[in-house]
Amino acid sequence: MIRKAETGFLLFVLAALPASAQMRLEWRELEGQRIEVLEDGRPALVYNYGPQLPPGVPEDRRRCCYVYPLFTPGGVSMLDDFPKDHYHHHGLFWGWPVVETAGRRYDLWMYRGIEHRFEGWIRRDPVEGRLRLMAENGWHAGGQRLVREIVEIQVHPSAGSTRRVDFAFEWEALREPVTLRGSQEEGKSYGGFSARFAPREGTVIRTSEGVASKDEDLNPHRWAELEASYQGRRAVLRITPADSNPGVPYQWCLRHYGFVGASFPGKTASSNGFTLEPGRPLRLRFTVEASDVR
Repeated sequence: MIRKAETGFLLFVLAALPASAQMRLEWRELEGQRIEVLEDGRPALVYNYGPQLPPGVPEDRRRCCYVYPLFTPGGVSMLDDFPKDHYHHHGLFWGWPVVETAGRRYDLWMYRGIEHRFEGWIRRDPVEGRLRLMAENGWHAGGQRLVREIVEIQVHPSAGSTRRVDFAFEWEALREPVTLRGSQEEGKSYGGFSARFAPREGTVIRTSEGVASKDEDLNPHRWAELEASYQGRRAVLRITPADSNPGVPYQWCLRHYGFVGASFPGKTASSNGFTLEPGRPLRLRFTVEASDVR
């Protein structure tokens, strides 16, 4: 486990880049168990590793272990947290409405009977020209730690108008098998890696198959993105699951009110769940690209 340096601050320069293109990435601790990544002194994203709950929000909406906010290189913040229409949505997040183990059923989407907990830092350091945050979390229910979760976030230096962030996850059941399922509502399967967007204008949702003119569920795509204007500045955020992930291409939950989610494991005629086994971790990877549109 990595302990905070005396300065609480890590700074490195990407020496591999020519002097004219060198960019600085750094991290610093914020109040409320939050860690901020900056590029040339400007915020790139915040990982909320401790429980968050703004004033006026119901206590049962308290949660941790997610990214909010996330900025484009130009400084546009596209994500939302604790929106009043869906208090449980939170920036870039991951969770499932059905978590079953030992004859019990929990909801890690609405945090009913189960919760995320930060367990400790594994690494906070540079790696091959990027800044890496790597943490161990746990899924806790009924006084037990059911699942070990490893989250690795790698922030790349900006490339023109695009900021790329790679996410790698590892989940392993610790005692009994744990089955993950998406929404069991008719015609839906949301649950997995998702993004909730801030208030905006001129929303356009695209997928690997083209523009999604209406809301979607259960349709498989290689990637999906949402473009819109935020206080007059246009930006787009794309989520791309790795080709190596089991089950790709994923079904997607696409909502023009401001939600894009890669549904894993999805729901088909032959499959409606994925079971985590002790000693056999599930590994998934996603790339998020946040870009300014000119």
